[in-house]
Amino acid sequence: MLAALGIAETDEQVYRCCVDHGRVTVADIAASLGTPEHHVLQCLTRLKDLGLLHVTDRGHYRATNPQSALLPLLARRQWEAETALASARTEIDRIAERYRAGWLRSDPGNLVEVLSDHELILERIEGIGACATSHVWALDRPPYVGRPNGRHHSNEDELGITTKWLRQGIDVRSIYCPQSMERPGRFATLLRLAELGERSRMLPSLPFKLHIIDKRIALVPLSGPDYSDLVVIHRSAVLDALMELYEAYWARAEPLTGPAPAGDEGLDADDVVLLGMLNAGLKDHAIARQLGCSTRTATRRVAAVLAKLGADTRFQAGVRAAARGLI
Repeated sequence: MLAALGIAETDEQVYRCCVDHGRVTVADIAASLGTPEHHVLQCLTRLKDLGLLHVTDRGHYRATNPQSALLPLLARRQWEAETALASARTEIDRIAERYRAGWLRSDPGNLVEVLSDHELILERIEGIGACATSHVWALDRPPYVGRPNGRHHSNEDELGITTKWLRQGIDVRSIYCPQSMERPGRFATLLRLAELGERSRMLPSLPFKLHIIDKRIALVPLSGPDYSDLVVIHRSAVLDALMELYEAYWARAEPLTGPAPAGDEGLDADDVVLLGMLNAGLKDHAIARQLGCSTRTATRRVAAVLAKLGADTRFQAGVRAAARGLI
């Protein structure tokens, strides 16, 4: 039963004998198990080295408390197993890379996969995202693909998937644009993800969609802005170029930050969130979608925030809000 901890069956029998009888001698154990004394002595030496028993006076042995002795041993074995499996995973990746390199040398066309079937594209995107282990970088813009079950992604879906990545220690970086905020409530979701650890930035516009997974696969549309035709690019100079392009966009983008505490300008937390939307470049109709109200109501709320800041224009409001640390 304890073989998983590196304890041989004969050693376990001796240890259980010590547990059952308390303070025992080599002769006691040999008589109880019907084992030669020199074999028992060898088992006792190994058990003592593992910290599972100790010697008392006059050659007597006593078992160590199983919880204090076996649980640390179990934890150590778990750590060793996890380390070994992690090393095996790294080695598998190395072997797979060598296999792919040889594959590409024999047929360079294997560098990319081109997918046109809608269902296959959805399954491929879902599968690649689920296998991410270190990096998920995205240029995010509409139109958006759905899910294999036919549903569209919701804010709750996005929060759940991205939170899982973050908990796994994955580097999640996303560059958004004002058009990314078509789904009502998404801006608030992105602010929440930024609080949880997603690194997110905004640009006034993005030319196409892009996903880079673990710095080993890139997903890009074949034509147009969406994934109606998907190109899967594996490790290559093309992938390196796409990562360089992503870094260039990242350097130009403005951080998407959550609301700062309101100051003494009479602004509440909702006003500060609205300022964040203005800073991100959202127009009134996009703000209305995020707030779940009409465009006219959104325009009135923007005007009210400008009035609280004593600003005549949105640019002036942005300058004043930034100076007060509100955005």
